[in-house]
Amino acid sequence: QVQVAEAGGGLVQAGESLRLSCTASGNTNSVFETGWYRLSSRKQRTLVASISRSGTKYADSVKGRFTISEDDAKNTVYLLMNSLKPEDTAVYYCIADFLAVVDGRYRYLEAWGQGTLVTVSS
Repeated sequence: QVQVAEAGGGLVQAGESLRLSCTASGNTNSVFETGWYRLSSRKQRTLVASISRSGTKYADSVKGRFTISEDDAKNTVYLLMNSLKPEDTAVYYCIADFLAVVDGRYRYLEAWGQGTLVTVSS
């Protein structure tokens, strides 16, 4: 199994920067993609950015401002958020997609972090 833990949220003013980190533990070799998501009040998740061996993806709203990167040696994925806007305010969740054997079968599973709050004041 895989576990992830986020860090780095906080309160900043518009235009400032924050860096979030997501550190994985457990069977980290089974992780094939890690993403940062926002969760709406209706529990709908929206991709902010993700990274895998295939490359990176970004939501249109953050392109040019956010950068996702990874440090394999530390099993950590970072989200550098520049030029923050009040509309970026949200709880950010790190989700790692991984492959595991469950009841003798390969299953695609997700590991969620506890979430980290980012608040951007105007």
